[in-house]
Amino acid sequence: MHDTQHPPVQKAYPNGTLESDLFALLGENGFLADDATRTLNSSDLLEEAGRCRAVIRPANKQELAKAVTLLSNANVAMAPRGGGLTYVRGYTMPESGFVSVDLKRMNRIIEINERDLYITVEPGVTWRQIYLALKPKGLRLPFFGTFSGRGATVGGGLSNGALFLGTARYGSAAEIVLGMQVVTGEGALLRTGQLAVKNAKSPFFRTFGPDMTGIFVHDAGALGIKAQATLRMIREPAVTDFLSFGFRDRSSAVEALSEIGRSEVAEEAYVMDPDKTRSALTADTDLLRDAKILAKVVRQEKNILRGMAAGAKLAVSGRGIVEDGCFSMHLVLSGRSRQAVEQDLAMARKIAFSLNGEELPDSIPRAGRADLFPPLDSVLGPDADRWIALNAKVAHSEASGLVDAVEACITRNMDGFTQHGVTVSRLLTVISNHAFSYEPVFNWRDAWLPMHRATLSADALKKFSEPEPNLQARELVMHVRQEIVEIFRDFGAASNQIGRTYPYAEVLHPEPRKLLGDIKDAVDPKHLINPGALGLE
Repeated sequence: MHDTQHPPVQKAYPNGTLESDLFALLGENGFLADDATRTLNSSDLLEEAGRCRAVIRPANKQELAKAVTLLSNANVAMAPRGGGLTYVRGYTMPESGFVSVDLKRMNRIIEINERDLYITVEPGVTWRQIYLALKPKGLRLPFFGTFSGRGATVGGGLSNGALFLGTARYGSAAEIVLGMQVVTGEGALLRTGQLAVKNAKSPFFRTFGPDMTGIFVHDAGALGIKAQATLRMIREPAVTDFLSFGFRDRSSAVEALSEIGRSEVAEEAYVMDPDKTRSALTADTDLLRDAKILAKVVRQEKNILRGMAAGAKLAVSGRGIVEDGCFSMHLVLSGRSRQAVEQDLAMARKIAFSLNGEELPDSIPRAGRADLFPPLDSVLGPDADRWIALNAKVAHSEASGLVDAVEACITRNMDGFTQHGVTVSRLLTVISNHAFSYEPVFNWRDAWLPMHRATLSADALKKFSEPEPNLQARELVMHVRQEIVEIFRDFGAASNQIGRTYPYAEVLHPEPRKLLGDIKDAVDPKHLINPGALGLE
């Protein structure tokens, strides 16, 4: 991922202006108003939106609080930004003139407490950064990161609902946070969790009294700007193993995934449709990269003979292990002992076989865990194509109905997709034992956005050629995207990464809607922090 090594040359700002005050506070590394930086921070992976007035990058929570105070006094809207890897208008605004609050410089791990099993970090710390810091100590977060964890940050994850690694057993980022420090709309530093108590010395507990931490989780950055977070840790599991199964019809795969979730046997459990499975197995990776993944597969096994067998299994299965039309389910199972994991493996097989699943080589989950947090080149598809995803969370009993409704919408638009080169794939997952997640993904060749260009590695920029603009395909995808968002709304589904995409305030009952507005008024009386997110103007 590219980042400027030296800040652009800054112009002089007249004394007494907001720009001069921010520059005096934050310095040349912390206040940026050059065209390239403003362009980047005025777009996400969905679209270019209103243009920001400037970008601030505070170095610590004190600078952040002082900068917010200056912006509040000047009545300037603020858009908090983490890793920027989102496609829901989470940190962009339709109107120009806001200031982008980029938290990437606040990237310190403040404390790792091995005795009390918590870690305290600044919001710009990435999930990969935490994983690498904890692994030598034999520790881990319960939920420990996203696909994009090399660039995705803790602050963004708490605001938007980060999930995947460890999610089938432990839930999302929301379930592992113990407390936060949040800068409110007028620049006050608000503590939540145990450190909200005057005499408390440790952030070890979340719910002494009402859960004030929960107010700022999944808030799309609309209720305050995260300055610090404490997350609980676990000891790294002693044994990890993998399973994959194929199902000849979608309904069996959906039911199998839900039952795996209810049984609590897996840390990760996900289903890929046939297209996504083929894409995962036939990705255009070079031999050197494959060799590195193969070596990691061998190293991740504690027993050398098991490691060699796992590596051979991956090499033999290679590509094309799934029959055409097969929905594939992939599981990661971990525990304190080989015996415990073997019992979970047996239970998972029993569930899959009861629904006519066929066991497959476990290449996909095994390689995924061996190559955690890869480069962020996957912001584009394998054909240099753009992609966006949607997501809905429902109870297991509602999963089939939701999936059928969205698939009917996709089928109605398939002729247009074929005409304009749009492909659709799906990823299905479970969250703890109680929630089912459905994620349709749309790919199409189109001109890239600034965030794509800034995120791609140098090798990817050499490999890919940017497509020509494809307005017709883009408009079709955005039209169907909105249709599906409305289906989610009609089902009363939940979604993570709410941003300005999924309706929230408008779908609440009157009483919680009023409470939400009252909280917004209390923590951001001028409504300057990410206005419009969550449906709060």
